[in-house]
Amino acid sequence: MHAPASQRPRALPLLTRCAGLLLALGLSACAQLGPRTSLPPELSSALQRVKLPEQALGLVAFPLADRSAGWRVQAETPMQPGSAMKLVTAIVALDRLGANSRGRSDLLVDTPLQGDVLPGALYLRGGADTDLDWGALWLMLRQLREQGVREIRGGLVVDRTLFRPARPELNAPPFDEAPEFPYNVIPDALMLNGGLLSYELSREGSGPVHVRASPAWPGLRFDTQAMGLNDKACKDWGDDWRPPLVTPLSGGVEQWVQLQGSFPRDCRQTQALNLLDRQWLTEQALRQIWQELGGTLSGPSVEAATPAGARVVASHLGRPLAEVMRGAMKRSDNALTRLVFLKLGSTVAGPEEETQAAAARLVQRWFAEKGLDAQGLVMDNGSGLSRSERIKPAQLADLLALAWEGRQAPELLDSLPIAGVDGTLSRRLKGGPAEGRARLKTGTLRNVVALAGYVQDSRNKPWVLVAIINDEQAPAKGRPVLDAAVEWISRQ
Repeated sequence: MHAPASQRPRALPLLTRCAGLLLALGLSACAQLGPRTSLPPELSSALQRVKLPEQALGLVAFPLADRSAGWRVQAETPMQPGSAMKLVTAIVALDRLGANSRGRSDLLVDTPLQGDVLPGALYLRGGADTDLDWGALWLMLRQLREQGVREIRGGLVVDRTLFRPARPELNAPPFDEAPEFPYNVIPDALMLNGGLLSYELSREGSGPVHVRASPAWPGLRFDTQAMGLNDKACKDWGDDWRPPLVTPLSGGVEQWVQLQGSFPRDCRQTQALNLLDRQWLTEQALRQIWQELGGTLSGPSVEAATPAGARVVASHLGRPLAEVMRGAMKRSDNALTRLVFLKLGSTVAGPEEETQAAAARLVQRWFAEKGLDAQGLVMDNGSGLSRSERIKPAQLADLLALAWEGRQAPELLDSLPIAGVDGTLSRRLKGGPAEGRARLKTGTLRNVVALAGYVQDSRNKPWVLVAIINDEQAPAKGRPVLDAAVEWISRQ
């Protein structure tokens, strides 16, 4: 995609470079060459229109053909990037793990089969498999069944020990008021069905709310008596939703789910939610599927490490990392990105080191190895869904420039949302000069909006753009400013 540095033409003489940049940037004298440190008038006007202060915006924009040109405004100020931080995880992971790296789930046994009876336990070991859903679990158990196993007498052992802690979601403070929604899922090494179960909620007229789980694993009980009625549009059903209460019953065999808030009349919605303890959910799914395959399973269900001598009897491989990151970046999938970040950490973590901390350490070391400034860079979970993550606009821009020259550049470009076409940019920048000509990662938090990636100018030359706004009004007012920055480059 890009010629090696040794094959690129040498820098043009100063006058030739000057003339070319004058045409590209509309400057009036060669003395004005070099990055500008004040905002272009178009962006200053865009900020004034929405009444956001200029100091809220960090901006770096330059043509890849000449990184000394362009604009750098508050480029060295560490800022909250929101999901634009996913670029760091994606670029480092593609480089360190490789585009074809895959997660893997295994079923293992450590006792010999006696006829059709397995006297010991069945082990289910998680290996950061991004695609272990109900169907994949069924297929693994089907493979075991076809090997002649009918009865499992030693119970189930679920192994999540690839990451430390094995259950990072336990006792973790909620990020916001909606911990049960998919964007808030905290992954572990198994992540069966993403930790989610699908629920269909429906109500006809003034009748009660009906709830149906899919799949309808045994042991679920629903109580909707506290669920009120409202007259909102069905599309706004989540406005008065409140986190359900979940209570274990019968010694943990059953789960009682009490719905809260209110729900529109004459409405039907299906939503995946992270409500149930994932060990309980894993056990229910495995026991039910095994029973439907004609098998029996007795004994306890526990979480522990797989013995060293256990042998693999069935496996499932997730998609290659390049495909995973395409989905994670286009949809801005926090849980998938966090899982990849933890997988990075698992490759370097010490015996007692927490995996997330190891991943952050790896990223710092990777920046240093590549000659990138890492001062002020703060990694938390790698997804941007964090109040503590920080990066300088200049750091992110330099990372993007480096990635453009890297061996995984095609995979990275393929993962980024395209302006006005798909992903989180499918409804933005439509009908303007940037439609279909910019590949950018979005970022949003309660005080953050961001865009970072690559934009083609009017001559089809690529630019790096990093634009971040940190302000309490950023989500409500900031997106038009960022879009103006993209269109401003596309007109150059």
